[in-house]
Amino acid sequence: MVLYYIKKLDWLLCGLVGLLVVISLISLWSLSLRSESLFYKQIIWIATGFIVCFAASTFDYRVFKDHGGVILLLYAILVLSLIVLFMLGVETRGVVSWFHVKGITLQPVEPVKLILVILLAKYFSKRHIEIQQMRHLFISGFYAFVPFGLVMMQPDLGSAAILMMIWISSTLFSGIKFSHFASLILIFALLAGVGWTTVLKPYQKERIISFLNPYADPRGAGYNTIQSLIAVGSGGVWGKGIGQGSQSHLLFLPEAETDFIFAAFAEEWGLVGNTFLLLIYACLMFRMLKIGRESENNFAKLFVLGFVTLIFAQIVIHIGMNTALFPITGITLPFVSYGGSSFVTLMAGLGIIQSIHIYSRKEVSQKGSASAIS
Repeated sequence: MVLYYIKKLDWLLCGLVGLLVVISLISLWSLSLRSESLFYKQIIWIATGFIVCFAASTFDYRVFKDHGGVILLLYAILVLSLIVLFMLGVETRGVVSWFHVKGITLQPVEPVKLILVILLAKYFSKRHIEIQQMRHLFISGFYAFVPFGLVMMQPDLGSAAILMMIWISSTLFSGIKFSHFASLILIFALLAGVGWTTVLKPYQKERIISFLNPYADPRGAGYNTIQSLIAVGSGGVWGKGIGQGSQSHLLFLPEAETDFIFAAFAEEWGLVGNTFLLLIYACLMFRMLKIGRESENNFAKLFVLGFVTLIFAQIVIHIGMNTALFPITGITLPFVSYGGSSFVTLMAGLGIIQSIHIYSRKEVSQKGSASAIS
């Protein structure tokens, strides 16, 4: 049985993720000169992630399509974890986003992103005929707003923005009216205004404003942005070489393993390495979209579109904040940055896509057999 699923996996998808994992390990090994334990911890997370991915690929994704109660239960549990976070979570750099359990750090917002993709795919696939009714915009928005509000209260602006992007993309892909889309943008703008005035702390507002002119406060709010720009620029075309990044190894670049791993990678691998990395991401997302396009039901298509949006949003925000195009929001680079919660969650999502690939082929073969018999 195990061999059957191994043969049916999309091995091109596996290979692309494998390349990103290799890049991650090389980068973390290079940075491990200052924190060797992170490299070995990431190996454990990677092994866990691949086990989760394979387990999810053997699980029939149609359970989500046919049984909404399962999704709502998982959604409720994960939202509850965001609430419990305020009581048992540990504050790190002014943000309460993590549980610390016996040396293991868990960030519940990561699986929340995935379950929101699943929930919205289920909701819109069931109502695709009547989707242009305005009430569906507000009902689906409620599902997104609950975790969005809790994450903003942590406050984790980057993850909250990704939750909103997942909702916006899901509603757009489902086929809403233009007037509804305009209403959606207005709602998003109002939420952003409320968040700015009532939720964000002064130091976070400084971070957001500082990316426009980081040299206005080079030793304070603009420091991280300036050091990241120096790292990216000093890599040149070919890079300085593995282990030769002065900004990261001399500790000028903060959080080089997580928030600024793209800058650390760019310094050592240069423009050529950056281009190769972006090509891998592009191939990965196009491959997932191909699987979604070939699937036999709307749930699978909407899930793939939502999951690709999740990955794409994290890539754009991470690289944007590493190159001073966006404010610093603490978003990791998918499959490359150090961290277990994000990696395992993304691998679970990939496992579901593998399940869509496997079971969609089953559906096609079964339909073909039925047609031949008739």
